Amino acid sequence: MAVKITNKKPLFGNKRSHALNATRKKQGVNLQVVRLEDGTRVRVSARELRTARKDEKVEEVSE
Repeated sequence: MAVKITNKKPLFGNKRSHALNATRKKQGVNLQVVRLEDGTRVRVSARELRTARKDEKVEEVSE
């Protein structure tokens, strides 16, 4: 099981129709499973993954 290490939370808002009806919606976080250099699997956001790949600290896991 991968460990979640990010503090990001989903965004909440209203979906608006043409008649201006408000329906609650949730936009989730883009979490990816990656393996660190020591072999542990973690779930990080896509933004954090881009930064880590620049520093060459992670490799991609296919699941």
